[in-house]
Amino acid sequence: MTTLALAYIGLGSNLDDPITQVRQAISALATLPLSKLHGTSSLYASRPVGPQDQPDFVNAVVALKTSLSPLALLDQLQSLEQRHRRKRERHWGPRTLDLDLLLYDQQTIAYPRLNVPHPHMHERAFVLAPLAELDATLTLHQQPLSHWLDNIANPGIQRLVEDGPG
Repeated sequence: MTTLALAYIGLGSNLDDPITQVRQAISALATLPLSKLHGTSSLYASRPVGPQDQPDFVNAVVALKTSLSPLALLDQLQSLEQRHRRKRERHWGPRTLDLDLLLYDQQTIAYPRLNVPHPHMHERAFVLAPLAELDATLTLHQQPLSHWLDNIANPGIQRLVEDGPG
């Protein structure tokens, strides 16, 4: 019997109709091999991190039950980014799709190409709010998500009102 890990994946887009990009990515994540979509947050609008000369982002978080290893899951996420024409032209620059492996069964993982928990997620309301929406009991660095959210001076996010699943 294969053990399933519970992975949380952050999604973001600020190019080429970001709401559609995120919705399409959620649909694609639901079809990943050896994986099953376990939950999807609302969509959120947020200001960009880093350079401000770019459009606002649309963000969400999904929970995925998977038997993929962390690195195999990362490979799937990066492949999906490429299918959405992701270009890495500058650090924290605009993108059609950004997928981050945030948490993987509450494990701490340190590989050259992957660090879990995601190293900056405790500073980002656009990750913490949708993550808390999926599971408010999650902890990060032995603190509840609410602790981290409460310590962000200017969250700068807005939950988007949606007309139902895309």
